[in-house]
Amino acid sequence: MKLIIQIPCLNEAGTLAIALQALPRQVPGFDAVEWLIIDDGSSDDTVRVAQENGVDHIVRHTRNQGLARGFMTGLDACLRLGADVIVNTDADNQYNAQDIPLLTAPIVAGTADIVVGARPIETIAHFSPLKKMLQKLGSWVVRVASNTDIPDAPSGFRAMGRMAAQRLVVFNDYTYTLETIIQAGQKNMAITSVPIRVNGDLRPSRLVKSISSYIKRSIVTIIRIFIIYQPFKFFISIGSILFGLGFLIGLRFLWRYFHGEGSGNIQSLILSGVLLGMGFQTFLVAFLADLQAANRKLMEDMRFELKLQSSAKAVLHSDSERNTQG
Repeated sequence: MKLIIQIPCLNEAGTLAIALQALPRQVPGFDAVEWLIIDDGSSDDTVRVAQENGVDHIVRHTRNQGLARGFMTGLDACLRLGADVIVNTDADNQYNAQDIPLLTAPIVAGTADIVVGARPIETIAHFSPLKKMLQKLGSWVVRVASNTDIPDAPSGFRAMGRMAAQRLVVFNDYTYTLETIIQAGQKNMAITSVPIRVNGDLRPSRLVKSISSYIKRSIVTIIRIFIIYQPFKFFISIGSILFGLGFLIGLRFLWRYFHGEGSGNIQSLILSGVLLGMGFQTFLVAFLADLQAANRKLMEDMRFELKLQSSAKAVLHSDSERNTQG
């Protein structure tokens, strides 16, 4: 069994060495433990620091493509390198690397496909009350959309088995954390959470450049999650609100009309008609979005089958080469 620990990096020369020095080279249940970094277009000495600290594999983006793309690039590289289990962690040493065996244990035991490290959010001193609230909100949204019970969905400290990594697809360029959990829930993967420890804050968060920016991005991410993964519920809810308001306003107009007051409330009739029309159109959008979601699932299944075939061919080629050399 091979474990590869991956770290997405963007200009992490100042903290990467600390994070790497904490990583284990031996983890129970694995014959080999390797390290991989994804250089997401760094302009500093990130790659040099990685090489000096014994990183086994380095994959590079020629320009910055974002954390989510870096995460997926890392997964693809780890799969090509034959990883049976992949652990993702951060270059700022936020997560305690000594807890990596806790993350991998359920996968080694065969009881989970994905394991997410749950941070002690309430006790993290450098998290503002607003950030703590948004973390909880994000986790709640993910639980609703995915039918899972992961308490710390935004946590990037997680482990996944080879099969799970092959099935994940990330659409969001901003972050992968929420989306991958929702996919795991919708694809009936076994996903669980374990409590982990965190280290001191070495640098400001790259994702939270300002509170206003974080709130805006969080809201957009949450809305996109519902549109992509629960489109029918999302549009049916909006349509029901519009249609319901139009219906109530229409009833109000009719009540006034039959009581001899309709002539002065023609605006209500117009508003009712507009809202009823918008509600009906939103219902139609809900059904079209549901069809698109079904299409997307079929395409993801095809992508997974292609990856399995590619992996099988690689194994056969490797065995053939060994037999030829022998």
